[in-house]
Amino acid sequence: MASESSLERVLSVLSVFNEDRLEWSFDDMMAELGYSRPTLYRYIRTLKDAGFLIALPGARFTLGPKVVELDYLMRKSDPLILRGAPALRELSESWPCTALLVRWYGSRLLCVASECSVGDPITSYPRGRPMPLARGAISRAILAFLPKRRQIPMVADNLAILSSIQQGQSVDEVLDSLRKVRRTGYAVAHGEVTKGVIGIAAPVFQDGAEPVAALCTTISASAIRPEQIKEIGEAVRAAAQNVSRALSDERDQDTHTAE
Repeated sequence: MASESSLERVLSVLSVFNEDRLEWSFDDMMAELGYSRPTLYRYIRTLKDAGFLIALPGARFTLGPKVVELDYLMRKSDPLILRGAPALRELSESWPCTALLVRWYGSRLLCVASECSVGDPITSYPRGRPMPLARGAISRAILAFLPKRRQIPMVADNLAILSSIQQGQSVDEVLDSLRKVRRTGYAVAHGEVTKGVIGIAAPVFQDGAEPVAALCTTISASAIRPEQIKEIGEAVRAAAQNVSRALSDERDQDTHTAE
């Protein structure tokens, strides 16, 4: 196995921060990462100087203001957010819901933009909070459109969760369930992530056969009639296709400009 580069080792310092552990002491970080004291001190000093970390009393550290600055820049530059904004507004204006754009990167799902048309939105995953990989409509909207070489291992790794939400008791049964999602073009989940909430999601594509994101509406089950789910699903699918088309057109324009 190739050894980690210095950049990978520096980035690994940032990766230890999560919702369950927002602050780290120097010694705990050293034990977690396995770096020597001088090496970790050098990495932390570099990240502090760049604004990615700040020091707290008691030789503890947490994330710094550079993260906020980059988030601001991402919201102004990410094509997915820019091209998806009209779709979010249209969906949120059509139903009493929260409309979400969720980016798929690596093996994680993260909401990067949203619009809400209800006063007290019911959601467990606001912008910036990672979402579960195997539970909910967003997850299945992504999984259903992955190539088999990636889909099968992910289903196998998450079979217990998928089985618990009645998606199948075996890998083959789950794959059959995902094929139905693929044929329909959108996924529906009833209270799988947040109790009492219906999630309806469709995949977004950018420059290949795999989805890069999902467009989703989350709506209280008491706010719609069961027969409206299909109508909303078709609207979400159409909106996701429009976002995909806009991203593709932008890519083609950039290619022509480069030529």
